[in-house]
Amino acid sequence: MSEPATVDTPLKKLVGDKTAKALAAHLDLHTAGDLVYHFPRRYDERGEHTDIRSLDVGEQVTVLAQVQRTAVRPMRQRRGNLLEVTVGDGSGGVLTLTFFGNQAWRERELRPGRWGLFAGKVTEFRGKRQLNGPEYVLLGEGGEGEAAVSDEIEEFAGALIPVYPAAAALPTWVIARCVRVVLDTFTPPDDPLPADVRASRKLVGLGTALKEIHRPSSKEALHRARRRLKWDEAFAVQLTLVQRKHRAADWPARPRPARPGGLLEAFDARLPYELTEGQRDVGVEIAEDLAAPHPMHRLLQGEVGSGKTVVALRAMLQVVDAGGQAALLAPTEVLAAQHHRGMLDLLGPLGRAGELGSAEHATRVELVTGSLGAAARRRALGEVASGAAGIVLGTHALLYEGVDFADLGLVVVDEQHRFGVEQRDALRAKADQPPHVLVMTATPIPRTVAMTVYGDLEVSTLSQLPRGRSPIASHVVPAAEKPAYLDRAWRRLREEVNAGHQAYVVCPRIGDGPVSDEEPPPEDDNGRRPPLAVTEVAPLLAEGPLHGLRIGVLHGRLPADEKDAVMRSFATGDLDVLVATTVIEVGVDVPNATVMIVLDADRFGVSQLHQLRGRVGRGAAAGLCLLVSEAAEGSSARERLDAVASTSDGFKLAELDLEQRREGDVLGATQSGHRSHLRLLSLRRDTDLIRDARAEAITLIEADPELTRNPALAASVAALVDEDRAEYLEKG
Repeated sequence: MSEPATVDTPLKKLVGDKTAKALAAHLDLHTAGDLVYHFPRRYDERGEHTDIRSLDVGEQVTVLAQVQRTAVRPMRQRRGNLLEVTVGDGSGGVLTLTFFGNQAWRERELRPGRWGLFAGKVTEFRGKRQLNGPEYVLLGEGGEGEAAVSDEIEEFAGALIPVYPAAAALPTWVIARCVRVVLDTFTPPDDPLPADVRASRKLVGLGTALKEIHRPSSKEALHRARRRLKWDEAFAVQLTLVQRKHRAADWPARPRPARPGGLLEAFDARLPYELTEGQRDVGVEIAEDLAAPHPMHRLLQGEVGSGKTVVALRAMLQVVDAGGQAALLAPTEVLAAQHHRGMLDLLGPLGRAGELGSAEHATRVELVTGSLGAAARRRALGEVASGAAGIVLGTHALLYEGVDFADLGLVVVDEQHRFGVEQRDALRAKADQPPHVLVMTATPIPRTVAMTVYGDLEVSTLSQLPRGRSPIASHVVPAAEKPAYLDRAWRRLREEVNAGHQAYVVCPRIGDGPVSDEEPPPEDDNGRRPPLAVTEVAPLLAEGPLHGLRIGVLHGRLPADEKDAVMRSFATGDLDVLVATTVIEVGVDVPNATVMIVLDADRFGVSQLHQLRGRVGRGAAAGLCLLVSEAAEGSSARERLDAVASTSDGFKLAELDLEQRREGDVLGATQSGHRSHLRLLSLRRDTDLIRDARAEAITLIEADPELTRNPALAASVAALVDEDRAEYLEKG
């Protein structure tokens, strides 16, 4: 009898050295525990088949399909025959399987009517999707090809078939075979979940859950297993957050209460428009937080153009009234400079202390960026260090050594997902006591949604748009299917310019030179052409469909002064068209811009497209956003674009974005570089479960703050949420 396996047993003792090395190299699985927690991505069963029509070119897939027909023809370039096998899933979708060389035995094996699992990378040839030389295993009927697959396939016949996250060298059925070997001798750890929680929440035991998720005896048993394992993930995160919030409850912060007759009241009196009800309500929430003796940690989320900047400025003025300073961290110099100009315009004499005509109790607004000259930098840093500059705006240059604040009371982080944890924390460390923190985002993104759902931040939401904002019509332009539509798009842009308006053309890439953070890699491995580039598209437009128009170019590789000059030219109307990358994604405000054409729109994420679209329709005239793409109708990329075009509701699109990204590691595995066992939890679908887990976590931490009475649970939490991730959540 084999020795029992535990979570720490090396896989080479269980599945052999060669297979263990492959699991380690391709999937980073080293122990029995790693493999047991490598959960199936989905489950197939005959009668419920994968929709082949939804597959994307370049995707590594495993499909359950039926052989429809086979054909053998001679190869053109070399000797031998090519076997083409057409398979379908019953929904109308078909795939072509191609096998090179003389493989007559495969033709005998892959008879029409046979069902099988087929794994490979989706490619496209002459408009047809195909798998070249796929791995496969046939189900039922005991065909010749099944002899080498081992007897676990018999378990699959008529049952739920687990489909695992796989690699080209390790198809899903090889992983399933390894899991079966491990489970035969696996001894699960003692259940760390307190018995009263398990009973009150009607959760199955850990051992049962780990067995049933891999080899479900029924759909009901699978549902119970998944629910228990999701609970473990949610509970671990909630315990971590609640525990850390409990520890941080006594952190001191200097209260910054509102002051009657101060800058904030004067600012409100000179605002040229009325605040929306949402802006007023959120302002009250923030004002109360700032007056408290503990640091505010609040997320302000709102639609593009909902007026978050004014809300942030009012909070900054309250802190200045209370004798402190406020710093706003922006992701780009373009946005930092625009915030600087915008705030100076809004504040007027209130922001020009020491200048002729300034208000009696004015402050100064300083801009600190990496491109400042030596003299200007010395002057700006002196204003910051002395406290004369109550409001400081900048990029990551604010984080550098030598930027010292007299009394930093509030940190505002604009478009917080563009910054790393360490950058934000470095700015907070410039205060003697933890400052109040306000993070803003125009469209919730997965990590923000994670923190929102998990309650790591207090959340304020602006859903109203200020008066005067115009609607934005969005349409997909299928350039490959209907090239005439693209011609019409350029004519439509010219019509807007002739009417006195301006336009953006957005490309996913800068062009020649090193790839920057604002663009995707220039090539992919799916045979697609490189994404269109600003430096290549701009001259083609100038010579072609936009001939005669005044065209400017903007991207992140331009020197800062040149970027600022281009933006100023566009803002003052000296340019008709701005050809740019996503450097314009956040904060750029030119009310006269009414049309945006996004080229290769399928190369952008949902949130990015929504952010970009928000750059038009900011004035009295209606906005138009045209999403140009060669993505085929029915593909997931095209469906994503259709969804963006169909709604302007950023919160609906945030859910779609979360779904499209497949969520990944809810604790940001890419941030820490460590493995995580968080696999099943869905921020979109499991809100109720997360809420219940939080309630249980609060009860448990109140009774046992350090989990000293629950050591097994503490160890389980540490395994699921390592220290790096815990700090990441706390700082986020």
